[in-house]
Amino acid sequence: MVLTKLKMTDCLGDGAGDMTPMDLYEKLTSQGDTVRTLKTEKAAKADIDAAVQLLLKLKVDYKQVTGQDYKTGCPPSECVVSQDNGPAADGEDMVDPWNVSTTNAKGVDYDKLIVRFGSSKIDQELVDRIERVSGQKAHRFLRRGIFFSHRDMHQVLDAYEKNKSFYLYTGRGPSSDALHMGHLIPFIFTKWLQDTFDIPLVIQLTDDEKYLWKDLSLEDCHRYTMENAKDIIACGFDINKTFIFSDLDYMGASPDFYRNVVKVQKHVTFNQVKGIFGFGDSDCIGKIAFPAIQAAPSFSSSFPQIFKGRKDVQCLIPCAIDQDPYFRMTRDVAPRIGYPKPALLHSTFFPALQGAQTKMSASDANSSIFLTDTPKQIKNKVNKHAFSGGKDTVEEHRKYGGNPDVDVSFMYLTFFLEDDEQLEKIRQDYASGALLTGELKKRLIETLQPLITSHQERRKQVTEETVKQFMTPRPLNYSF
Repeated sequence: MVLTKLKMTDCLGDGAGDMTPMDLYEKLTSQGDTVRTLKTEKAAKADIDAAVQLLLKLKVDYKQVTGQDYKTGCPPSECVVSQDNGPAADGEDMVDPWNVSTTNAKGVDYDKLIVRFGSSKIDQELVDRIERVSGQKAHRFLRRGIFFSHRDMHQVLDAYEKNKSFYLYTGRGPSSDALHMGHLIPFIFTKWLQDTFDIPLVIQLTDDEKYLWKDLSLEDCHRYTMENAKDIIACGFDINKTFIFSDLDYMGASPDFYRNVVKVQKHVTFNQVKGIFGFGDSDCIGKIAFPAIQAAPSFSSSFPQIFKGRKDVQCLIPCAIDQDPYFRMTRDVAPRIGYPKPALLHSTFFPALQGAQTKMSASDANSSIFLTDTPKQIKNKVNKHAFSGGKDTVEEHRKYGGNPDVDVSFMYLTFFLEDDEQLEKIRQDYASGALLTGELKKRLIETLQPLITSHQERRKQVTEETVKQFMTPRPLNYSF
């Protein structure tokens, strides 16, 4: 079950129409605060009575929509979000922040995932609007449905058209020295957004999370953070508009950030965290507290050095959709602590070499193309491990053609080959049998080798001093 917008004008009073259960919850909470304020200030009895009557009416509306009584500190998400993350039934896709798997060779069914998570599809109308507002051709990730789902992107564009800017927030959980190709996807797209809209960016490196979830020392987690930061910087982010931070460093040095963490923690119950993230009684308390830390960068007041204490700057988060549970929780809490809800753009998963049934893993060298791989390693990995959609023999393939929808080499080209016409010709040639599996793999190898070599050259230029500059809390070159 997901929080969906309900048409309530037929059964509810004025003001309740077109509200989500969460909208009603927030209105109820606000009205309760109003009643308490009036009583504290010893307002006129008629004013208090009117406010109480509205509160009681809202409680009736709330129960009519949600089927449950209103309870302070217990938003509707506590009852409905818990079913969003895992599989709804046997054989369906498993998607949560730590596990992604499917039995379908084509990969996760993203249309079903949109329904389950309650997000909105990025349709052609939205892609066209992004082009109009930005004045730029849409990134290939948008054109090809790699970023396929969103929350409140139209609201971001509405504000931008009225000269109200926004900022970007994305991140990485550093669990190894080297990133793989899948890790690049949100950063490639985020860089395009930063360049296109000319806006600030904060990048959270959750070394604390990896310490809590992995069998790693704090020292190793922090070292991975510094190494991963070099790869991120090598993507070409503007140092004057980008702040990268380690949780282990920044949270202790920024009272404003930590205050927002505590605010979120106060407004999320243990039952909610268990329902959203599946935590059990044997999980350490650090895991239970961590979601609030990933939520905090969604609020501009967490970065007073950038936003000068402003609390109202909209945040847009590009991320893979497995991170959405964190931000559904964040969006539930935001209005209750006086902040705008973050908007999101969700990407599909970059498949493992062995097939789209799972995403790449940094712990399995043969499932991934790493940014440290040599041209020879790239060639060997693709030729040996990339799952093929071709037929068993050349004769069968020429006759019946291959299946690009399950072929990993073709999937990778959809991410990294810029030319839409070339990509479509490859699809048609492979499906018709004119292009063999070996030829398709060769095309992928020729695409990846220079891309990774170029990244490695840029990374060599990233010094320890450069990392320090990116990771120093400071004003950014932008005026809100």
